Amino acid sequence: MDAGPAADTGIANLQPADGEHPVDQLKMVIFDLDDTLAPSKTAIDPSMAGLLLRLLEKVDVCIISGARFEQYQGQVLEPLGDSDALRGLHLMPTCGTRYYRWQDHSWTQIYAQDLTADQKDEIIDALTRGAKALGLWESDTWGPVIEDRGSQITFSALGQSAPIDAKRQWDPNGTKKEELRADVAAQLPDLEVRGGGSTSVDVTRKGIDKAYGVAHLQQQLNLSLSQLLFVGDRLDEGGNDYPVKALGVECVPVASWLDTAAFIDDLLVRLANR
Repeated sequence: MDAGPAADTGIANLQPADGEHPVDQLKMVIFDLDDTLAPSKTAIDPSMAGLLLRLLEKVDVCIISGARFEQYQGQVLEPLGDSDALRGLHLMPTCGTRYYRWQDHSWTQIYAQDLTADQKDEIIDALTRGAKALGLWESDTWGPVIEDRGSQITFSALGQSAPIDAKRQWDPNGTKKEELRADVAAQLPDLEVRGGGSTSVDVTRKGIDKAYGVAHLQQQLNLSLSQLLFVGDRLDEGGNDYPVKALGVECVPVASWLDTAAFIDDLLVRLANR
């Protein structure tokens, strides 16, 4: 496929450590989902599905996202189909508060860190009150503005099914989302409040972010941080992928799924030669 001009994905910048190239010890590649493997809430391209299946023949793959499991099904699992390679695929919806593995040709939930009913009510009230007070509660939306994802409550300013162009125009520099995040965080000091996608704010139990999910995965599989590689589009400080970088995992920044496709293609060549 012609991925077009790619951003600096960082694969060439992976430097040897103690005489060994990181690719030589790589055991798992972890991906963000929206705007990393596919445009927001859209299915992965067939070429991306092919690349992921080829990568799964070499290393394990994890996909961690604020999305709920049902979103994974349409975006990733249906395009991948039923394959023995899925035994090496790890799914961590809602930022790692849930963990799924492929067992006996079906997806099995390994754990879930769900919110209590009282916590959910408190979160929904804080998000609603904060958005309305700040003038961020939109009347013309695409689907529900607030979604209960079990282990996470997500506010999406334009609704869960808003088109990509509308989301990009609503808050191009992220200031609206950050204003709401800060307001709700002040209301809910005992919970974790963070920016999610381009127009969303996610709330989970305290201490839950993508670093939590990656650290839990590392412990489950007895892997060292040096055996992991993370690929995401929001690695800037304050971005929802940044906690993984702060954890000490080698990270590759991308700007779109086309960059990710180019990165995987290059990585497959290196893995074939190790």
